[in-house]
Amino acid sequence: MSAEDHAIQTVERLLEVLDLDSTQARTTEDIFTGSSHPMPTGRIYGGQVLAQALLAAERTLPEDRAVHSMHGYFLRPGDASQGITISVDRIHDGRSFSTRRAQAYQNGVPIFSMIASFQDADPGVEHAQPMPDGIPAPEALAPDEDRVQGLPGGTARMLSERAADIRHVDSPLYLPSDDARTPQQAVWMRLRAPLPDDQRLHRAALAYLSDMTIQESILRAHGVYWALPGLKVASLDHAMWWHRPARVDEWLLYVQESPNARGGRGLATGRIFTRDGALVASVAQEIMIRVPDGQE
Repeated sequence: MSAEDHAIQTVERLLEVLDLDSTQARTTEDIFTGSSHPMPTGRIYGGQVLAQALLAAERTLPEDRAVHSMHGYFLRPGDASQGITISVDRIHDGRSFSTRRAQAYQNGVPIFSMIASFQDADPGVEHAQPMPDGIPAPEALAPDEDRVQGLPGGTARMLSERAADIRHVDSPLYLPSDDARTPQQAVWMRLRAPLPDDQRLHRAALAYLSDMTIQESILRAHGVYWALPGLKVASLDHAMWWHRPARVDEWLLYVQESPNARGGRGLATGRIFTRDGALVASVAQEIMIRVPDGQE
C-alpha cells in the first residue's frame, strides 16, 4: 500500500467512527449510537468521545448555528470494544444561542457528560492573541512516528496508524528527553488526508485533535515521559472554545502550557493557530497524574 493510500485509509477509519447512527428510540432526548477506534489499552480515546458528543449535539441544530464552547467531564473509562450510546437534551433554543447537554453511555452508565453552546454568526468586537514567533515550519520537523523508530512495543506503528500527522517542535515524550524541564511545548498537527467541506465535521475533528498531546506540558515540566514505569495519567475534564473556522486537514499549530500542578492533578491550556497565524480555538484540560516515588 502506498503512503498516500495508507493516509486516506486512516482518515476513512476516523470518518467511520464519527458517522453516528440516529435511532428511532425517543424519550425526552435524541438518541445516537456509535463505535470506537481499537486502542492498545482497550480504553476509548477521550478526543473520540468528545467529537462524537459534539456531532450528536450539532445534529439537533440548524447547520448555520455553530458550536462556540463546550465543557465536558470524563466520568468513567470507556471500553473501545463496545458501542457507545449518546443522548442529547435540547436544553434551550434562543434567538441567537442554543444549549445542548450530551451524555455518552456504555452498559447503561455515563462515561462522558458535556454541555455545549451554539451561536448564529454575529458581528462584534474582535481581537486575538498572536501566534508565537520562532516556531519552525512543519516541513522542517519529522513526523513523530519517524522519530521513535526502534522503540519497543510497536510505538512507531501505533503512531503511524492514527489519522493525525503530529510533529513535536521538541522531542516527543515517549522516552526520557534531554530537553529542559519546562511546562510548555508546541506541536504541528493535521489530518493525513482531506476531509469533506462540512464545517461541523472540521469542528468535531478539531475537538478530536485537541485531546492529543495537551497533557504533555504537565509531563514535560517534571521530566516525565509516557513510557515511565508506574506512571498513571487520566483526563478529568476538557473545555474548548472555537473562535474562527479552520480546516483540520491543513497544518495547525497547537501551543500548550501548564500553569499549575498540585494534589495529583495538573492543568494544561492550549491555543490552536492556523499556519498564517489566525487563532482558531482555545483549550483547557485537567488531568490526574501519579508519578512513582523517586521517579520525578
